[in-house]
Amino acid sequence: MSDTVEPDADAALVIEYDLDAPPEKVWRAVTIPALRERWLPDRDLAGAEPLSSVAGEEVRYRLRDSEPPFRESHVTFRIEPNEAGGTRFRIIQEACERANQPQAANSNSRVLMRAA
Repeated sequence: MSDTVEPDADAALVIEYDLDAPPEKVWRAVTIPALRERWLPDRDLAGAEPLSSVAGEEVRYRLRDSEPPFRESHVTFRIEPNEAGGTRFRIIQEACERANQPQAANSNSRVLMRAA
């Protein structure tokens, strides 16, 4: 197994592994909940169901921090055969937009008032 970290302009973090296991076995490990739970527990996910999936090639989940401020991110697992007969496994983690996050009650910003 080898691993490399590649920069990607569209993603916050990209990690790539070459695994000895066939793609079908890796796909099962990332999509079957009982197998996935061993290395990616449900408590780390915002929802146990994938956000999207392309059978045998790619699956995307939403992660949520377990402590405040409970930031969320998307993690995508891409699977493809490699030249050695194993699997090229790419993990891409991207931060979610925080546009819908609640604002603090005391924002310390100026209050705008309208003239009557």
